[in-house]
Amino acid sequence: MGANMVRRLKDCGFHVTAVYDANRSAATSLAQELGCAASQTLGDLAQSADVIITVVTDDTAMREIFGGSADNLFVDGRGKLFINCATISPQVHVEIERLAQKAGAEVLEACMASSIPQARDGSLYLMCGGEKSAFDRAEPILKELASTIRYIGKAGEAAKVKALVNMVMNINTAGLAEGLGLGDGLGLDLTILREIFSQTGASSRVLQTDGEDMQNREHSCFFSAAHAAKDSGIALKLAEKIDLDLPLARATKKQYDQMLASGLGELDKSGIAELTFKGRNQPIRSAPA
Repeated sequence: MGANMVRRLKDCGFHVTAVYDANRSAATSLAQELGCAASQTLGDLAQSADVIITVVTDDTAMREIFGGSADNLFVDGRGKLFINCATISPQVHVEIERLAQKAGAEVLEACMASSIPQARDGSLYLMCGGEKSAFDRAEPILKELASTIRYIGKAGEAAKVKALVNMVMNINTAGLAEGLGLGDGLGLDLTILREIFSQTGASSRVLQTDGEDMQNREHSCFFSAAHAAKDSGIALKLAEKIDLDLPLARATKKQYDQMLASGLGELDKSGIAELTFKGRNQPIRSAPA
């Protein structure tokens, strides 16, 4: 996601000064492609630009890049704007904003409800949270990355919405896998079944994105099962805080946790169909994103 976002910004005429990744070879390769530096440290990256966009995997990674060691993005953060696009716990965004205020920096959460192709062509759906001044400063950049931008409110609020988006998406994905799995077990033509689903109350966005892949066992990763498990977990923790029981979300997370335990965590979320179709015990076609 981050690589495609920076490619998009480069195409739109922004001056990209540097990139950074924990995977040094990935950063070096991307830097060569873009004609920019591959920063050796987080501090060097922050020093090189006025605006830094981050895309990391989880709460631990987010805390690490902003305050986990002597080398972090806030070491030279004064006056800088940090646009954070990870799907993480809302409270962590609040923590990072507090650290930013101490460092004299601004932060904005810009949660993405889109995938890799949309990052490249500038059609992301972004939900933003943080100080309005940070949003106003970021908006000219975000407009080049997104077709839709929603300002939700204070820090953590956009992350709550994103957790709910992914929770419902994951439930829908699991439900579609069960419907197609049952259809397959009954000997139905799945292509016809998907067409009928699309024209009735069984229609959904995941039917468009994942239905054919489930049928064909093509689980090249656009949104991994590991991320699905993480994001459903974020939503469940939010529910626990207000004593709300979400049985469908719990059942869905259990299935994605099962994928992780079975070594299928790096498959696309559509790979949940491997748990529901009868007799799926052969190698699965997949490819890195």
